[in-house]
Formats: sequence, structure tokens, C-alpha cells
Amino acid sequence: MINSLAPFVPSRYEVVKRMLEVANVGSDDVVFDLGCGDGRILIMAVNNFGAKKAIGYEMRRDLYQQTLNEIIKQDLTDKISVINGDLLEADLTQATVITLYLTTSGNERLRPKMEKEIQNKAQIVSHDFRITKWSPSIKEEFYSHSIYLYVMPQAVIKKEHKSS
Repeated sequence: MINSLAPFVPSRYEVVKRMLEVANVGSDDVVFDLGCGDGRILIMAVNNFGAKKAIGYEMRRDLYQQTLNEIIKQDLTDKISVINGDLLEADLTQATVITLYLTTSGNERLRPKMEKEIQNKAQIVSHDFRITKWSPSIKEEFYSHSIYLYVMPQAVIKKEHKSS
């Protein structure tokens, strides 16, 4: 049994757009959406921002199928992949941008995996929930939402390692 790291609450399209803008998504990016829900971030990353590739993980079979159907309908199967599985099993090594709308505890469970697998200069954008023990490069209030941008590896530099 896969444990959910967040309930399905779709991000408003304006928030999705702003998340992708904050990460400056472009044609060189491979965007991962962990807990991709209905796939709106994946589709917008490719259609509106020209991302090279978008990969989503969704554990709920109904949401996975809905997303897959939309990707097929829009003829985006060459650019978007969706996996019906546990995001904690995702191979994040190819990601240049990761989008999250989990919970604080979900982000905390994912954090060690991201620290281990995410490449240098990759960006993580989290909607509403911080990643504890990391320092965001940007924290933006957008409508009634918070958007956090973390850039690797700077985000994980521990305060105790900084010289005084």
C-alpha cells in the first residue's frame, strides 16, 4: 500500500503559471511533478513554457488515468510521461525543475531523497508548504498562496557550516 503525502487539491491555474515562472522553466528543462494530480502542471510546462520533457508521478489510479487521457487527447505523449506509482520511488536524477504541492510532512519525507538525487542547479518549487531544514531562494506571496523556490545545492547548506 502506497502512503499518500497529500490529499488531491488542484492548484489554481494562475498559481501553476506563477510556479513555473518563478522557476523560469524553458526549453532545456525536464520538469517533474511529484503528486501530479490531474496533470495541469505537466501540460502547462510543455504547452506554455516549452519544457523539453515533463514527468509526473501520481499514486491514485483515477487521477493517473485522467491525466494520461488528457496527455493522449492533446497529443503530448512524446513530451509528457505519467507514472502511476509512489513518488518516493521516482528517479529524480534527470530533473531540472521539481514542482510540489504536498504537505509539510510530505515534503519532509521527500527531502532526504531530493538531497541525494537532485542535480546541481536544479530548482524545487513548492506551493504553500516549506521544505524544513532548507532555505528558499525566493518566498513569494501570490494571491493567498505562498510559493517557495529552492535551488540546489544552496538550499541545503546548513547554517552551522557558515562562518561567522
